[in-house]
Amino acid sequence: MTDETKHAIEVLDRRVERRNERRDFFKSALGTLAVAGAGAAAMTLPGRAQAADVTDADVLNFALNLEYLEAQFYSYAVFGTGLPASQQTGTGKQGTVTGGRKVTFTDPIVAAYAKEIAQDETQHVAFLRTQLGASAVAMPAIDIGTDPNGAFSSAARAAGLIGDGASFDPYANDENFLLGAFIFEDVGVTAYKGAAPLITNKTYLEAAAGILAVEAYHASLVRTVLYAKGVQTPSLRTSADAISNARDSLDGSSDLDQGISSTMINDTPASNIVPLDSNGIAFSRSTGQVLNIVYLNNKAVSMGGFFPAGVNGTLNTSAAN
Repeated sequence: MTDETKHAIEVLDRRVERRNERRDFFKSALGTLAVAGAGAAAMTLPGRAQAADVTDADVLNFALNLEYLEAQFYSYAVFGTGLPASQQTGTGKQGTVTGGRKVTFTDPIVAAYAKEIAQDETQHVAFLRTQLGASAVAMPAIDIGTDPNGAFSSAARAAGLIGDGASFDPYANDENFLLGAFIFEDVGVTAYKGAAPLITNKTYLEAAAGILAVEAYHASLVRTVLYAKGVQTPSLRTSADAISNARDSLDGSSDLDQGISSTMINDTPASNIVPLDSNGIAFSRSTGQVLNIVYLNNKAVSMGGFFPAGVNGTLNTSAAN
């Protein structure tokens, strides 16, 4: 390991310590709020087959399902173990995790980024569970395995990365790990942005905005490393672009996704680290569109893909596209 790499990791470690101090203060400030009060005012979620009142608790629980998925994937990839049992209980049917194992990272920078993200996602789960209290949903069944018929392999097959009967292993090496992470990260950003207008309590809205910002940082980290490695290995960049196209094929006719390949700005090449619309604004996805992707289905269904038994909570059905 070079001196420069050691220094970079030391800087990351110090930054994590400072961030933890800030988060402890923030959690303490919010800890006295009751989610029942936050959900007292409800609003109607447009675009559902049957209109229903959606509370802040519904929205936060929807987000908690996604955080369970990300936290389990990163925790297994970095530490070889998942969330503690105490962070998996709640309302609804509690499930188990299929698959997941530690990655033998060869790039120390990727390893450092992965460890940082794993910690963040674990803290997101704890934070949302604390704010929701007794209303928090249990962790549903999650598939992060490498079976040929499992979620990762099905997603990779839909993107054209593997053929029939083959399997995709996101734990095999640094590059596969980054591609597996890429499946989730952009979706998390669009999910939080799409859910923001549904949150009525300003304190919870601020917290959701804070998580959105973290997810955007994560997505940019993954996209940046994939882009950099793709300069030397174009097939890696092509694979990431194919995953982006596969996500777009699931969530409807609108183009809500972008790959990492270079784009042209003022007739000169530029990277595409940040996926934006023509106004320079990040995209939004409805809860149904988010579930289209994690369920790996472009129809209105209530389970599949990374959530083989569905998610817990009232927002549990994907959109019909």
